[in-house]
Amino acid sequence: FSPGLLLVAGSFAAFRLLNRELERLVPPPPSARRNRWKWRNIWTAWAELCPSLARRGCPAQTGAEPAGAREGPLAHPFLAPSLLTASLFPGYFLEDFVDMLCNQKLHQSWELLFHHSVVIVCFGIAVLLHQYVGFALVALLVEINSIFLHLRQILLMANLVHTTCYRLNSIVNLGTYVVFRIATLAWMTRWLFLNRENVPPATYAVGTVGMAIMTPMNIILFYRLLRSDFFK
Repeated sequence: FSPGLLLVAGSFAAFRLLNRELERLVPPPPSARRNRWKWRNIWTAWAELCPSLARRGCPAQTGAEPAGAREGPLAHPFLAPSLLTASLFPGYFLEDFVDMLCNQKLHQSWELLFHHSVVIVCFGIAVLLHQYVGFALVALLVEINSIFLHLRQILLMANLVHTTCYRLNSIVNLGTYVVFRIATLAWMTRWLFLNRENVPPATYAVGTVGMAIMTPMNIILFYRLLRSDFFK
């Protein structure tokens, strides 16, 4: 087993254990007790943000270039912090995938399951091949918005919709959504297009399909947030 796979497995196990203990660490309010697993699920997502944002890794030129990637963020192989960060991310998404399969009906969760599958595949390529890590780590900028996106869910479950905190979070959530989610995906799509000749066809196809799936999903979610928090 590669070190990356062992880190993914360890990350999955750690988040699974944390998920089981979170209800004791953060007891749900009365309004959330009918959906206890969702309360644990959201707080587990918040816990995932800590290591992802603490250090996104330090991609740097260390010698030989990965085949087919000669410039930009794809040109940088692993350093130890990058390996750690890139491996923690799919470990969490695997845990969340399993958690939703066990606790939520498929018709309610298929969009997120589809989203998680794309993320796991794309980060799995970086972890297994030890290539394209810089490009994968750019995607962690999305997690800055996830702080406020998950906080919104926590406030909803705690029945704190009609509060100043919720209103302020809604504004910051939409602002960071545009800057760190939509703009990041747009930059990644543009980079792939401009450097398509430097990336192996199979990897380029995976990246292109991933961007083609993630971009519309995030635009639709932005519309739902805008309609729910500002136009409802």
